[in-house]
Amino acid sequence: MYLKLVKPIFDFILSFFGLLFLSPFLILIWIILLLIHKSSPIFFQKRVGQYGEFFTVYKFKTIKENSQSHYFLKLLRKTKIDELPQLLNVLKGDMSLVGPRPDIPGYYDKLKGEDRLILQLKPGITGYASLKFVNEEQLLAEKEDPLAHNDTVLFPQKVKLNLEYYQRVSFTTDLKILLKTILLPFYH
Repeated sequence: MYLKLVKPIFDFILSFFGLLFLSPFLILIWIILLLIHKSSPIFFQKRVGQYGEFFTVYKFKTIKENSQSHYFLKLLRKTKIDELPQLLNVLKGDMSLVGPRPDIPGYYDKLKGEDRLILQLKPGITGYASLKFVNEEQLLAEKEDPLAHNDTVLFPQKVKLNLEYYQRVSFTTDLKILLKTILLPFYH
């Protein structure tokens, strides 16, 4: 009952009021990014969603076309503020606040056996794996072959954590994950 009725209502209400509350902040970031990029400050990418169907995810653009680094862009990525436009994905019903992070094609859509249970869930802005691998970018940067490390070490761990979430999904589990996510900047 929680997954089919309560969770979608909870997601809609929280994302609606989150966008409303954060709108001045999001507009300011949008303006700053517009000045930095001189083009759309929103990044659109195809990701794997519920039931393995593809959808477009929204994020603030944190990579410059000329690959120059910029402090503000790094800050947005490090603090995960670049993920906030995904509240629109939650409003649209493509995502949930809590669930497996939506990945690019070639990962979740290729799962086999019991691992495919993850696809019953809507992808989330945060989740067990997001919390455990909050420093994923740094972890991968330290590896000689980041893609191989992701494919053989990190991704299998994420699948395991997301299966755990699938088996434990409840209102209290979601509240705990959301609270940990909100408090993360104060402890990281």
